[in-house]
Amino acid sequence: MTDAEGLYVYAVARALPGDVPGDAGTGIDDAPLVVVTVGEGLSAVVHHHAGGPYTGPDDDVRRWVVEHSEVVDRVWEAGFTVLPMTFNVIVAGGEEQSARHRLETWLTANAEVLLARLDRLDGRVELRVEIGLDQEEVGRHDPRADAVRAELAGRPAGVQRLLRKRLARLERDLTDALADDLYQEYRRRLAKVSEDLAENRSARFEPGVVAVLSVSLLVPRDDMEAVGRELAAITDEQPAARIRYSGPWPTYSFAETPGPGQAAARPPADLRP
Repeated sequence: MTDAEGLYVYAVARALPGDVPGDAGTGIDDAPLVVVTVGEGLSAVVHHHAGGPYTGPDDDVRRWVVEHSEVVDRVWEAGFTVLPMTFNVIVAGGEEQSARHRLETWLTANAEVLLARLDRLDGRVELRVEIGLDQEEVGRHDPRADAVRAELAGRPAGVQRLLRKRLARLERDLTDALADDLYQEYRRRLAKVSEDLAENRSARFEPGVVAVLSVSLLVPRDDMEAVGRELAAITDEQPAARIRYSGPWPTYSFAETPGPGQAAARPPADLRP
């Protein structure tokens, strides 16, 4: 590695054994992984990087983001609590200071904060929950929608098209109103079965499903079943509820770690880990 080369950073953890994380494989574009460790008991998982931020067509960015997150996942699955970095965090090298020296300086200067965040995340996982409402199902239980459906019978095709459009607008309005009513309740219920909650404002729902909320939950690994029970109760209570639930994941949404060096703009939401 020359002084001008940079380091691409995947994650920070407590001091990892050896120079290479044995179970972490390789990184983006099969780059060999290296561990940079400082005496304060912190390590960063990196690869040597001679260029600038990763940019290109969406398919390439999608692959790079996946490869980035897979490194974080593998270090985490090996039993280490991690502070994941966002995609494209790069520590630049220079004539006066190498990238390694800059990274070591950042780890040392921020050791107290980083170790405290690792302590907070020990034994915790991230669960992602999206709750929406099927607008046809909502309309199925409302007399105003029933009245429009009754009008459809025996009407000419042109009139039926107009009535179906009216029915779809009505179902959407009814579902929007119900989603607004349920948002605070569902948020409160999920907050009770988690230690922290982060909202994902950029979540996308399938056509015909109106968003109620999309959140990431910070949950002790031993308490994940409580989240499942709460979601099952919501499904039983609300026939129109459509729930997507995934995890456990490393605690991406709760790392709160400003990366060292140069950070490029985050990729679009659908390309993120």
